[in-house]
Amino acid sequence: MDTLWIMGMKKDFEECVKMVEKIDFTMNGLVVLNVFETTIRYLGGLLAAYDLSEGQYPTLLSKAIELGDILYSAFDTPNRMPVMRWEWQKTANGAPIEAAESTLIAEIGSLGLEFTRISQLTKDPKYFDAIQRVYDELEKAQPTTAIPGLWPIILDAKALTFTFNLFTLGGMADSAFEYLPKQYLLVSGRKDQYKNMYESAIEAAKNHLFFRPLVPTEKPLLFSGTAKAILDGPPVLDPQGQHLTCFAGGMVALGAKAFDRREDLEIARQLTEACMWAYESLPSGLMPEVFHTLPCQTGVSKPEDPTQCVWNIEKWHKGITDKFAETDAKVAEPPSAETYVKGKGLPPGFIDVDDARYILRPEAMESLFILYRLTGEQSFADSAWKMFSSIVNATETDIAHAGVKDVRKPMSKDSPDRQANLDDRMESFWTAETLKYAYLAFEEPGVVDLGQWVLNTEAHPLKIE
Repeated sequence: MDTLWIMGMKKDFEECVKMVEKIDFTMNGLVVLNVFETTIRYLGGLLAAYDLSEGQYPTLLSKAIELGDILYSAFDTPNRMPVMRWEWQKTANGAPIEAAESTLIAEIGSLGLEFTRISQLTKDPKYFDAIQRVYDELEKAQPTTAIPGLWPIILDAKALTFTFNLFTLGGMADSAFEYLPKQYLLVSGRKDQYKNMYESAIEAAKNHLFFRPLVPTEKPLLFSGTAKAILDGPPVLDPQGQHLTCFAGGMVALGAKAFDRREDLEIARQLTEACMWAYESLPSGLMPEVFHTLPCQTGVSKPEDPTQCVWNIEKWHKGITDKFAETDAKVAEPPSAETYVKGKGLPPGFIDVDDARYILRPEAMESLFILYRLTGEQSFADSAWKMFSSIVNATETDIAHAGVKDVRKPMSKDSPDRQANLDDRMESFWTAETLKYAYLAFEEPGVVDLGQWVLNTEAHPLKIE
């Protein structure tokens, strides 16, 4: 709905308001409610539509309150940590609930903006109090994890233990970190807790997650990988690239601006340009969902050795054969690197493409939009247009846009295999996020001004009071 309002499609917006009026949240067939997805998509969407339309449609807020009260019941556990996959009908019938022993940090850590905003609009602190308890526990645990400053992707929300050993800014973790600077901005900087938590996290990410890839470009690039904590040594980096981590450039840029961390703006630039490089490296002009590159330097806090990251085909080929060494050990004559490059369609710099799909994801466009708004540098707008053109060229159909099954194949309009390479699916974040970020990148800066609005992880803008 907020995308419609931003794009000036007011009649369509009002049709949506009429549909919202008819919603009965108690009448649905869901057995298990995903509290995270319902919060960021539905509650966030209703609040954003209400904020953007300046309260002209009271139904939007009343429905947000209805939904907020339902979601608030998910916190009714012995330790007040929410149940994220919630059998809500059992609760409605009086059955007790408790937080799960296996909970994703991205889910439990990404309710803050929506619950804070509904408290601001209703003047009822209960929603904010509920989520603040979660932040207090996350803050308490932050210095105690296997990589202090970061939370692992899974925690035991029942016992409040954080012993899992995988750490990332990618899937299953991403928005928990994204929300820290945004939460600080939404409360107008009145609570330093979010700032302190963000700064602890970003310093740990700089040391253990960010890495420079060996790629055929002179531009300094950074990807954010996955780290595994081990008992008898430093964390081990898995140089995995994910499209989901492309939000990190925008997050670091917002943190640089909000907390006067000017040196971080260059890191934000390099994270964003790495994703741009990945888009431009594939025949389709699209970035794969998951891939691997060869790290030439882990961490950005240590002094750089520029010779380590000079493009070298022999190093790249060795990285490929090392990646598949365990599999090749069972083969009498292991394939050569050249065989893998040809067979897997690996562009220079990639040592594997683990998931070749593009599913209309928004994260790279999101970071380009934020960097352009915060710096005013035309290069980011140019990159946004180039990326948008590539996406449209590869995904457009007669009726809408579709995901791409394999970005390693050409996707121009005259490509013979184009139709077969399109997936018969269009994710909702295409209209809620990807198109919105692309549109805003070319709108006037006063439209969803980042000094006055915070966008949640589904790109729903919430007003800063």
